[in-house]
Amino acid sequence: MRISVVVDHHSHSHVPKTYNRAFQIGIGLNIGFVLIEVAFGLITQSLALLADAGHNLSDVLGLLLAWGASYLGQLPPNQTYTYGWRRSSILAALLNGILLLLAMGGITWEALRRLQEPTPVPGMTLIWVAGVGVVINTLTALLFFSGGKKDINIRGAFLHMAADALVSLGVVFAGIAILLTGWLWFDPAISLVIVVVIVVGTWNLLRDALGLILDRVPKHIEPLAVRTFLQELPGVAQVHDLHIWGMSTTETALTAHLVMPEGCPGDSFLTHISEELHHHFDIDHPTLQVETGDQQYPCPLEPDHIV
Repeated sequence: MRISVVVDHHSHSHVPKTYNRAFQIGIGLNIGFVLIEVAFGLITQSLALLADAGHNLSDVLGLLLAWGASYLGQLPPNQTYTYGWRRSSILAALLNGILLLLAMGGITWEALRRLQEPTPVPGMTLIWVAGVGVVINTLTALLFFSGGKKDINIRGAFLHMAADALVSLGVVFAGIAILLTGWLWFDPAISLVIVVVIVVGTWNLLRDALGLILDRVPKHIEPLAVRTFLQELPGVAQVHDLHIWGMSTTETALTAHLVMPEGCPGDSFLTHISEELHHHFDIDHPTLQVETGDQQYPCPLEPDHIV
């Protein structure tokens, strides 16, 4: 008689790093900067400063979005959301990327308009305010730099702030160049160059987020290597129905059927698999079904193009 054992072995030894303090500091700094830009924009009657204040307000929205997703991802599972709200971090990364592209679209539109109709800039005031923006946005971006390597939600927050630091730096250079030469086209020209650089980085973020939403195997995992590892385990004759996907921007899940004619050796064998998957592939939630391969009760095979 065919025996099928389903085992869900999860590795919970790691505690996801939280960025609550980073979000608090970043949001506080950027709200303060928005107020500074609005004040100086009204004093100098600078439309550029007022427009940039609106853009920086979108940064606050982006940080709030990423922070909310980070918080939701830590909520425990329940009977309705059996994986919890982990996937919200993927949605936040995607939305942050879209927001950033929209912001770059607005800057491009304004830059093209100013190339056709050069607009005088408020000289040193613009340079000093933009300089403050460079400092604030750089400090905020650095708060998320380390986390952006493994979490695309945090990477989205980092890219948002790094992009604004570049834009502000471009304004500073453009302002200095305009003061020295009087050439007003420096401002929109530098803006367009910066937009290209930011769009390239944002496109990678969007691609990774969309891939996770569509349950693509996370980029840091080689599916063939995982299949080979499972097939070479003692007693395993065949591996099928192997699926690997991102539960969130930091956690990876796996399901697989292992055909073992002699049956499952025991819990220690399954614990060993779980530990090895976590150690070598950073897979935290493996679910394994062990079968003896009884021909009277064959397990329906899915098309082998999955991995």
